[in-house]
Amino acid sequence: MHELGICTGADLKGRSLTELTQHFGKVGQHYYKIARAQDDRVVEPNRVRKSIGAETSFAVDLSDYASMLLELEQIAQIVQQRLEQHQTSGRTLTLKVKFSDYQQITRSKTSLTPINELGAISLMARTLFEGIELEDRSIRLLGISLSNLDHVREDQLVQLSLFE
Repeated sequence: MHELGICTGADLKGRSLTELTQHFGKVGQHYYKIARAQDDRVVEPNRVRKSIGAETSFAVDLSDYASMLLELEQIAQIVQQRLEQHQTSGRTLTLKVKFSDYQQITRSKTSLTPINELGAISLMARTLFEGIELEDRSIRLLGISLSNLDHVREDQLVQLSLFE
């Protein structure tokens, strides 16, 4: 695309359908439509959820460690409520931290057992957070998500027998 002078969406939109299909074949038609926000694919509203989480961007960057931990606890509460609402739990917790310079890092930990209780979410998020070298940096965003979701509620589990 760069050889044709197409470096941005605006460049792509400036090309005709004929020109794009000549250079790219069938996919040229797709490029033409996408550059014009035309998407005829069916919306799939009932797809399987892959993660549940919450994050907060702060109007004023956090520089106080106690404030950071308090915000982390509040985010953990939201995540726990969402897990409860969806009647699920997860096994991998991911902590997202964006600093005031927009550098972003994530830290994850996977548990052998399902995580859905506030205490477990808070403890794991806090442990991951404490492992981050802040170096007197302020934080613009904090987030927690759980993935590797268990889509079956505990009351739906059935113990299988090896002897049946």
